Amino acid sequence: MHRYLRSFEFVVVFFILVVISGYVLAEEVNYDESKVPMFELPDALERTDGTKVTSSGMWFEKRRPEILRLFEEHVYGKWPARPEGVYYKVRSVDREALGGKAIRKEVSVSLTGRGGDLMMDMLIYLPKGASGPVPLFLGLNFNGNHTVHSDAGISLCRSWVRNSQALGIEDHKATEESRGSSSGRWPVELMLERGYGLATIYYGDIDPDFDDGFGNGIHPCFYKEGQEKPLEDEWGSIGAWAWGLNRAMDYFEEDGAIDHKRVAVIGHSRLGKTALWAGAKDERFALVISNNSGCGGAALSRRCFGETVEVINKAFPHWFCGNFKRYNGREDELPVDQHMLIALMAPRPVYIASAEDDLWADPKGEFLSGRYAGAVYELLGTDGMVAEKMPAVGEPVTSTIGYHIREGKHEVKRYDWECFLEFAGKHLKKMCGSD
Repeated sequence: MHRYLRSFEFVVVFFILVVISGYVLAEEVNYDESKVPMFELPDALERTDGTKVTSSGMWFEKRRPEILRLFEEHVYGKWPARPEGVYYKVRSVDREALGGKAIRKEVSVSLTGRGGDLMMDMLIYLPKGASGPVPLFLGLNFNGNHTVHSDAGISLCRSWVRNSQALGIEDHKATEESRGSSSGRWPVELMLERGYGLATIYYGDIDPDFDDGFGNGIHPCFYKEGQEKPLEDEWGSIGAWAWGLNRAMDYFEEDGAIDHKRVAVIGHSRLGKTALWAGAKDERFALVISNNSGCGGAALSRRCFGETVEVINKAFPHWFCGNFKRYNGREDELPVDQHMLIALMAPRPVYIASAEDDLWADPKGEFLSGRYAGAVYELLGTDGMVAEKMPAVGEPVTSTIGYHIREGKHEVKRYDWECFLEFAGKHLKKMCGSD
């Protein structure tokens, strides 16, 4: 994989995206509940042959694999199995990080494939003085590991990064000026105080986030001879980013300081979509958190409120598999909807977070996905989603499917993390005999 892409290539791609985005935004976007079309959701507990699912055995043996296959074929794409030759190297360890509050590790994950190579760097903070393996939050970040905290010991990102005047990023290379620039989204000290660790990876290490026909990133590592791009039912960028999260979980199983049975995968926006897909594909994740994930994430596609399948596919044609574009403007023909994605996590706890002013992500549609997934959770013996109607702003729901809507816009706030930590305290810490 090319670590740094030429500026000219980026300019061309960026111009194309601007043109596409301008066209998309010029189209009418619905923010009126009275204009939401009538729709009928696929039944998560009815197989494609019409058979009703009436037991946990039928769910796990028949319906769950069927739904997973449908999402692979029509939405996110199939991804390859873990190959031979994935290597993990601890690059650095500081046992007195953050003024002695934390242990900081940097771990590199490398892979060489048929058409390229991958190197992704993982930053890990663990609370100092823990009496045993600690539970952990895992999430991808947008601008490099060094942006999640001002800690000078974090290595600067080595991959291509999007230029940003605000962050001081030029020539697609990370700079000291961007150190700690995203720390508001990652309250590391708060996590440590609550007894949790944090692991994060720059998503561009796995696949740079623009459409170049999948000539960079992880995809070429798995191309068959003569292949130049994924097939219509193979993974796009969201699938690739989720695949990277699964490789991180492989490492956690080998690190004795981490309780790999109590790992929560978390993501915001497009990375919230990614966290949900990673949690659906990999049942090793004990808890899954989606923040403002919207269309292709937690929001129901059939509501056609805010961002739609057509809008997202035109603006970001590389995120999903090619087959997903068949449903542009035809959401009612999808064999799945996002409540079924939430149901794939059952009976593991899932938390969905919305923001009052983030109408683009359709907060009501995000809530309803959790609500309609509840039937599967109840079949499996949990309380599912206890809220029958959307809660008020600032009133979290903490049942096995949790939810909150806060005031404000599309962002990750400290309030969100307070809710996530409370939810984890209720659900994660009681696992494995923990208090």
